[in-house]
Amino acid sequence: MKTTTRLLTTVTRIGIAVSLAFVPLVAKADTLSQVAGSYKIQPSSRIGFSVGQVGGGGITGDFKKFSGVFKLNPSNIGQSSINFTLYPESVSTGQARIENFLRSDAVFDSANFPTITFRSTQITQTSPNTAEVAGMLTARGKTSPASFQASLADHSKNSITFHVEGKIMRSRYGMDVGTPIYSNVVQFDMQIEGQRS
Repeated sequence: MKTTTRLLTTVTRIGIAVSLAFVPLVAKADTLSQVAGSYKIQPSSRIGFSVGQVGGGGITGDFKKFSGVFKLNPSNIGQSSINFTLYPESVSTGQARIENFLRSDAVFDSANFPTITFRSTQITQTSPNTAEVAGMLTARGKTSPASFQASLADHSKNSITFHVEGKIMRSRYGMDVGTPIYSNVVQFDMQIEGQRS
């Protein structure tokens, strides 16, 4: 009798363990099915950047005008995509002198090149909530590979938010004025908010 009781207890425990093991998988499946679809990048997103300076300090700011769309295919993340356009004329640093310099032909040359574009070519999932986004970035008429790391920050039925980080070499786009006093690397820190379209 005791042996039978112990056997039933063991079986019950195994059954509970198996059930608990499947809970995260079910939750993940629900999450994946919810985020699938096409999204329009919202104006409430933030596109922040910084350029370091020898001895400390540097330039920090963001861009106020941008647009884009992305498509998420969680069942095959490689079929997901993003197309993004940035308008360098909208650069904001809190200092008019620096903003005018960045817009000038020494850096963005926004009068002749009013947009900076990024088009993804490959998206690779790196964890349940993160992915590496590789693609081609075009600025000042020059196109070069670029990659960003995206992590899922929040989502609801019709909206989703990603935290995106990446580094761009200014010299690839003819914007390396001021080096080496100012770093050749632009660090991006972005909060991308999408609304289902």
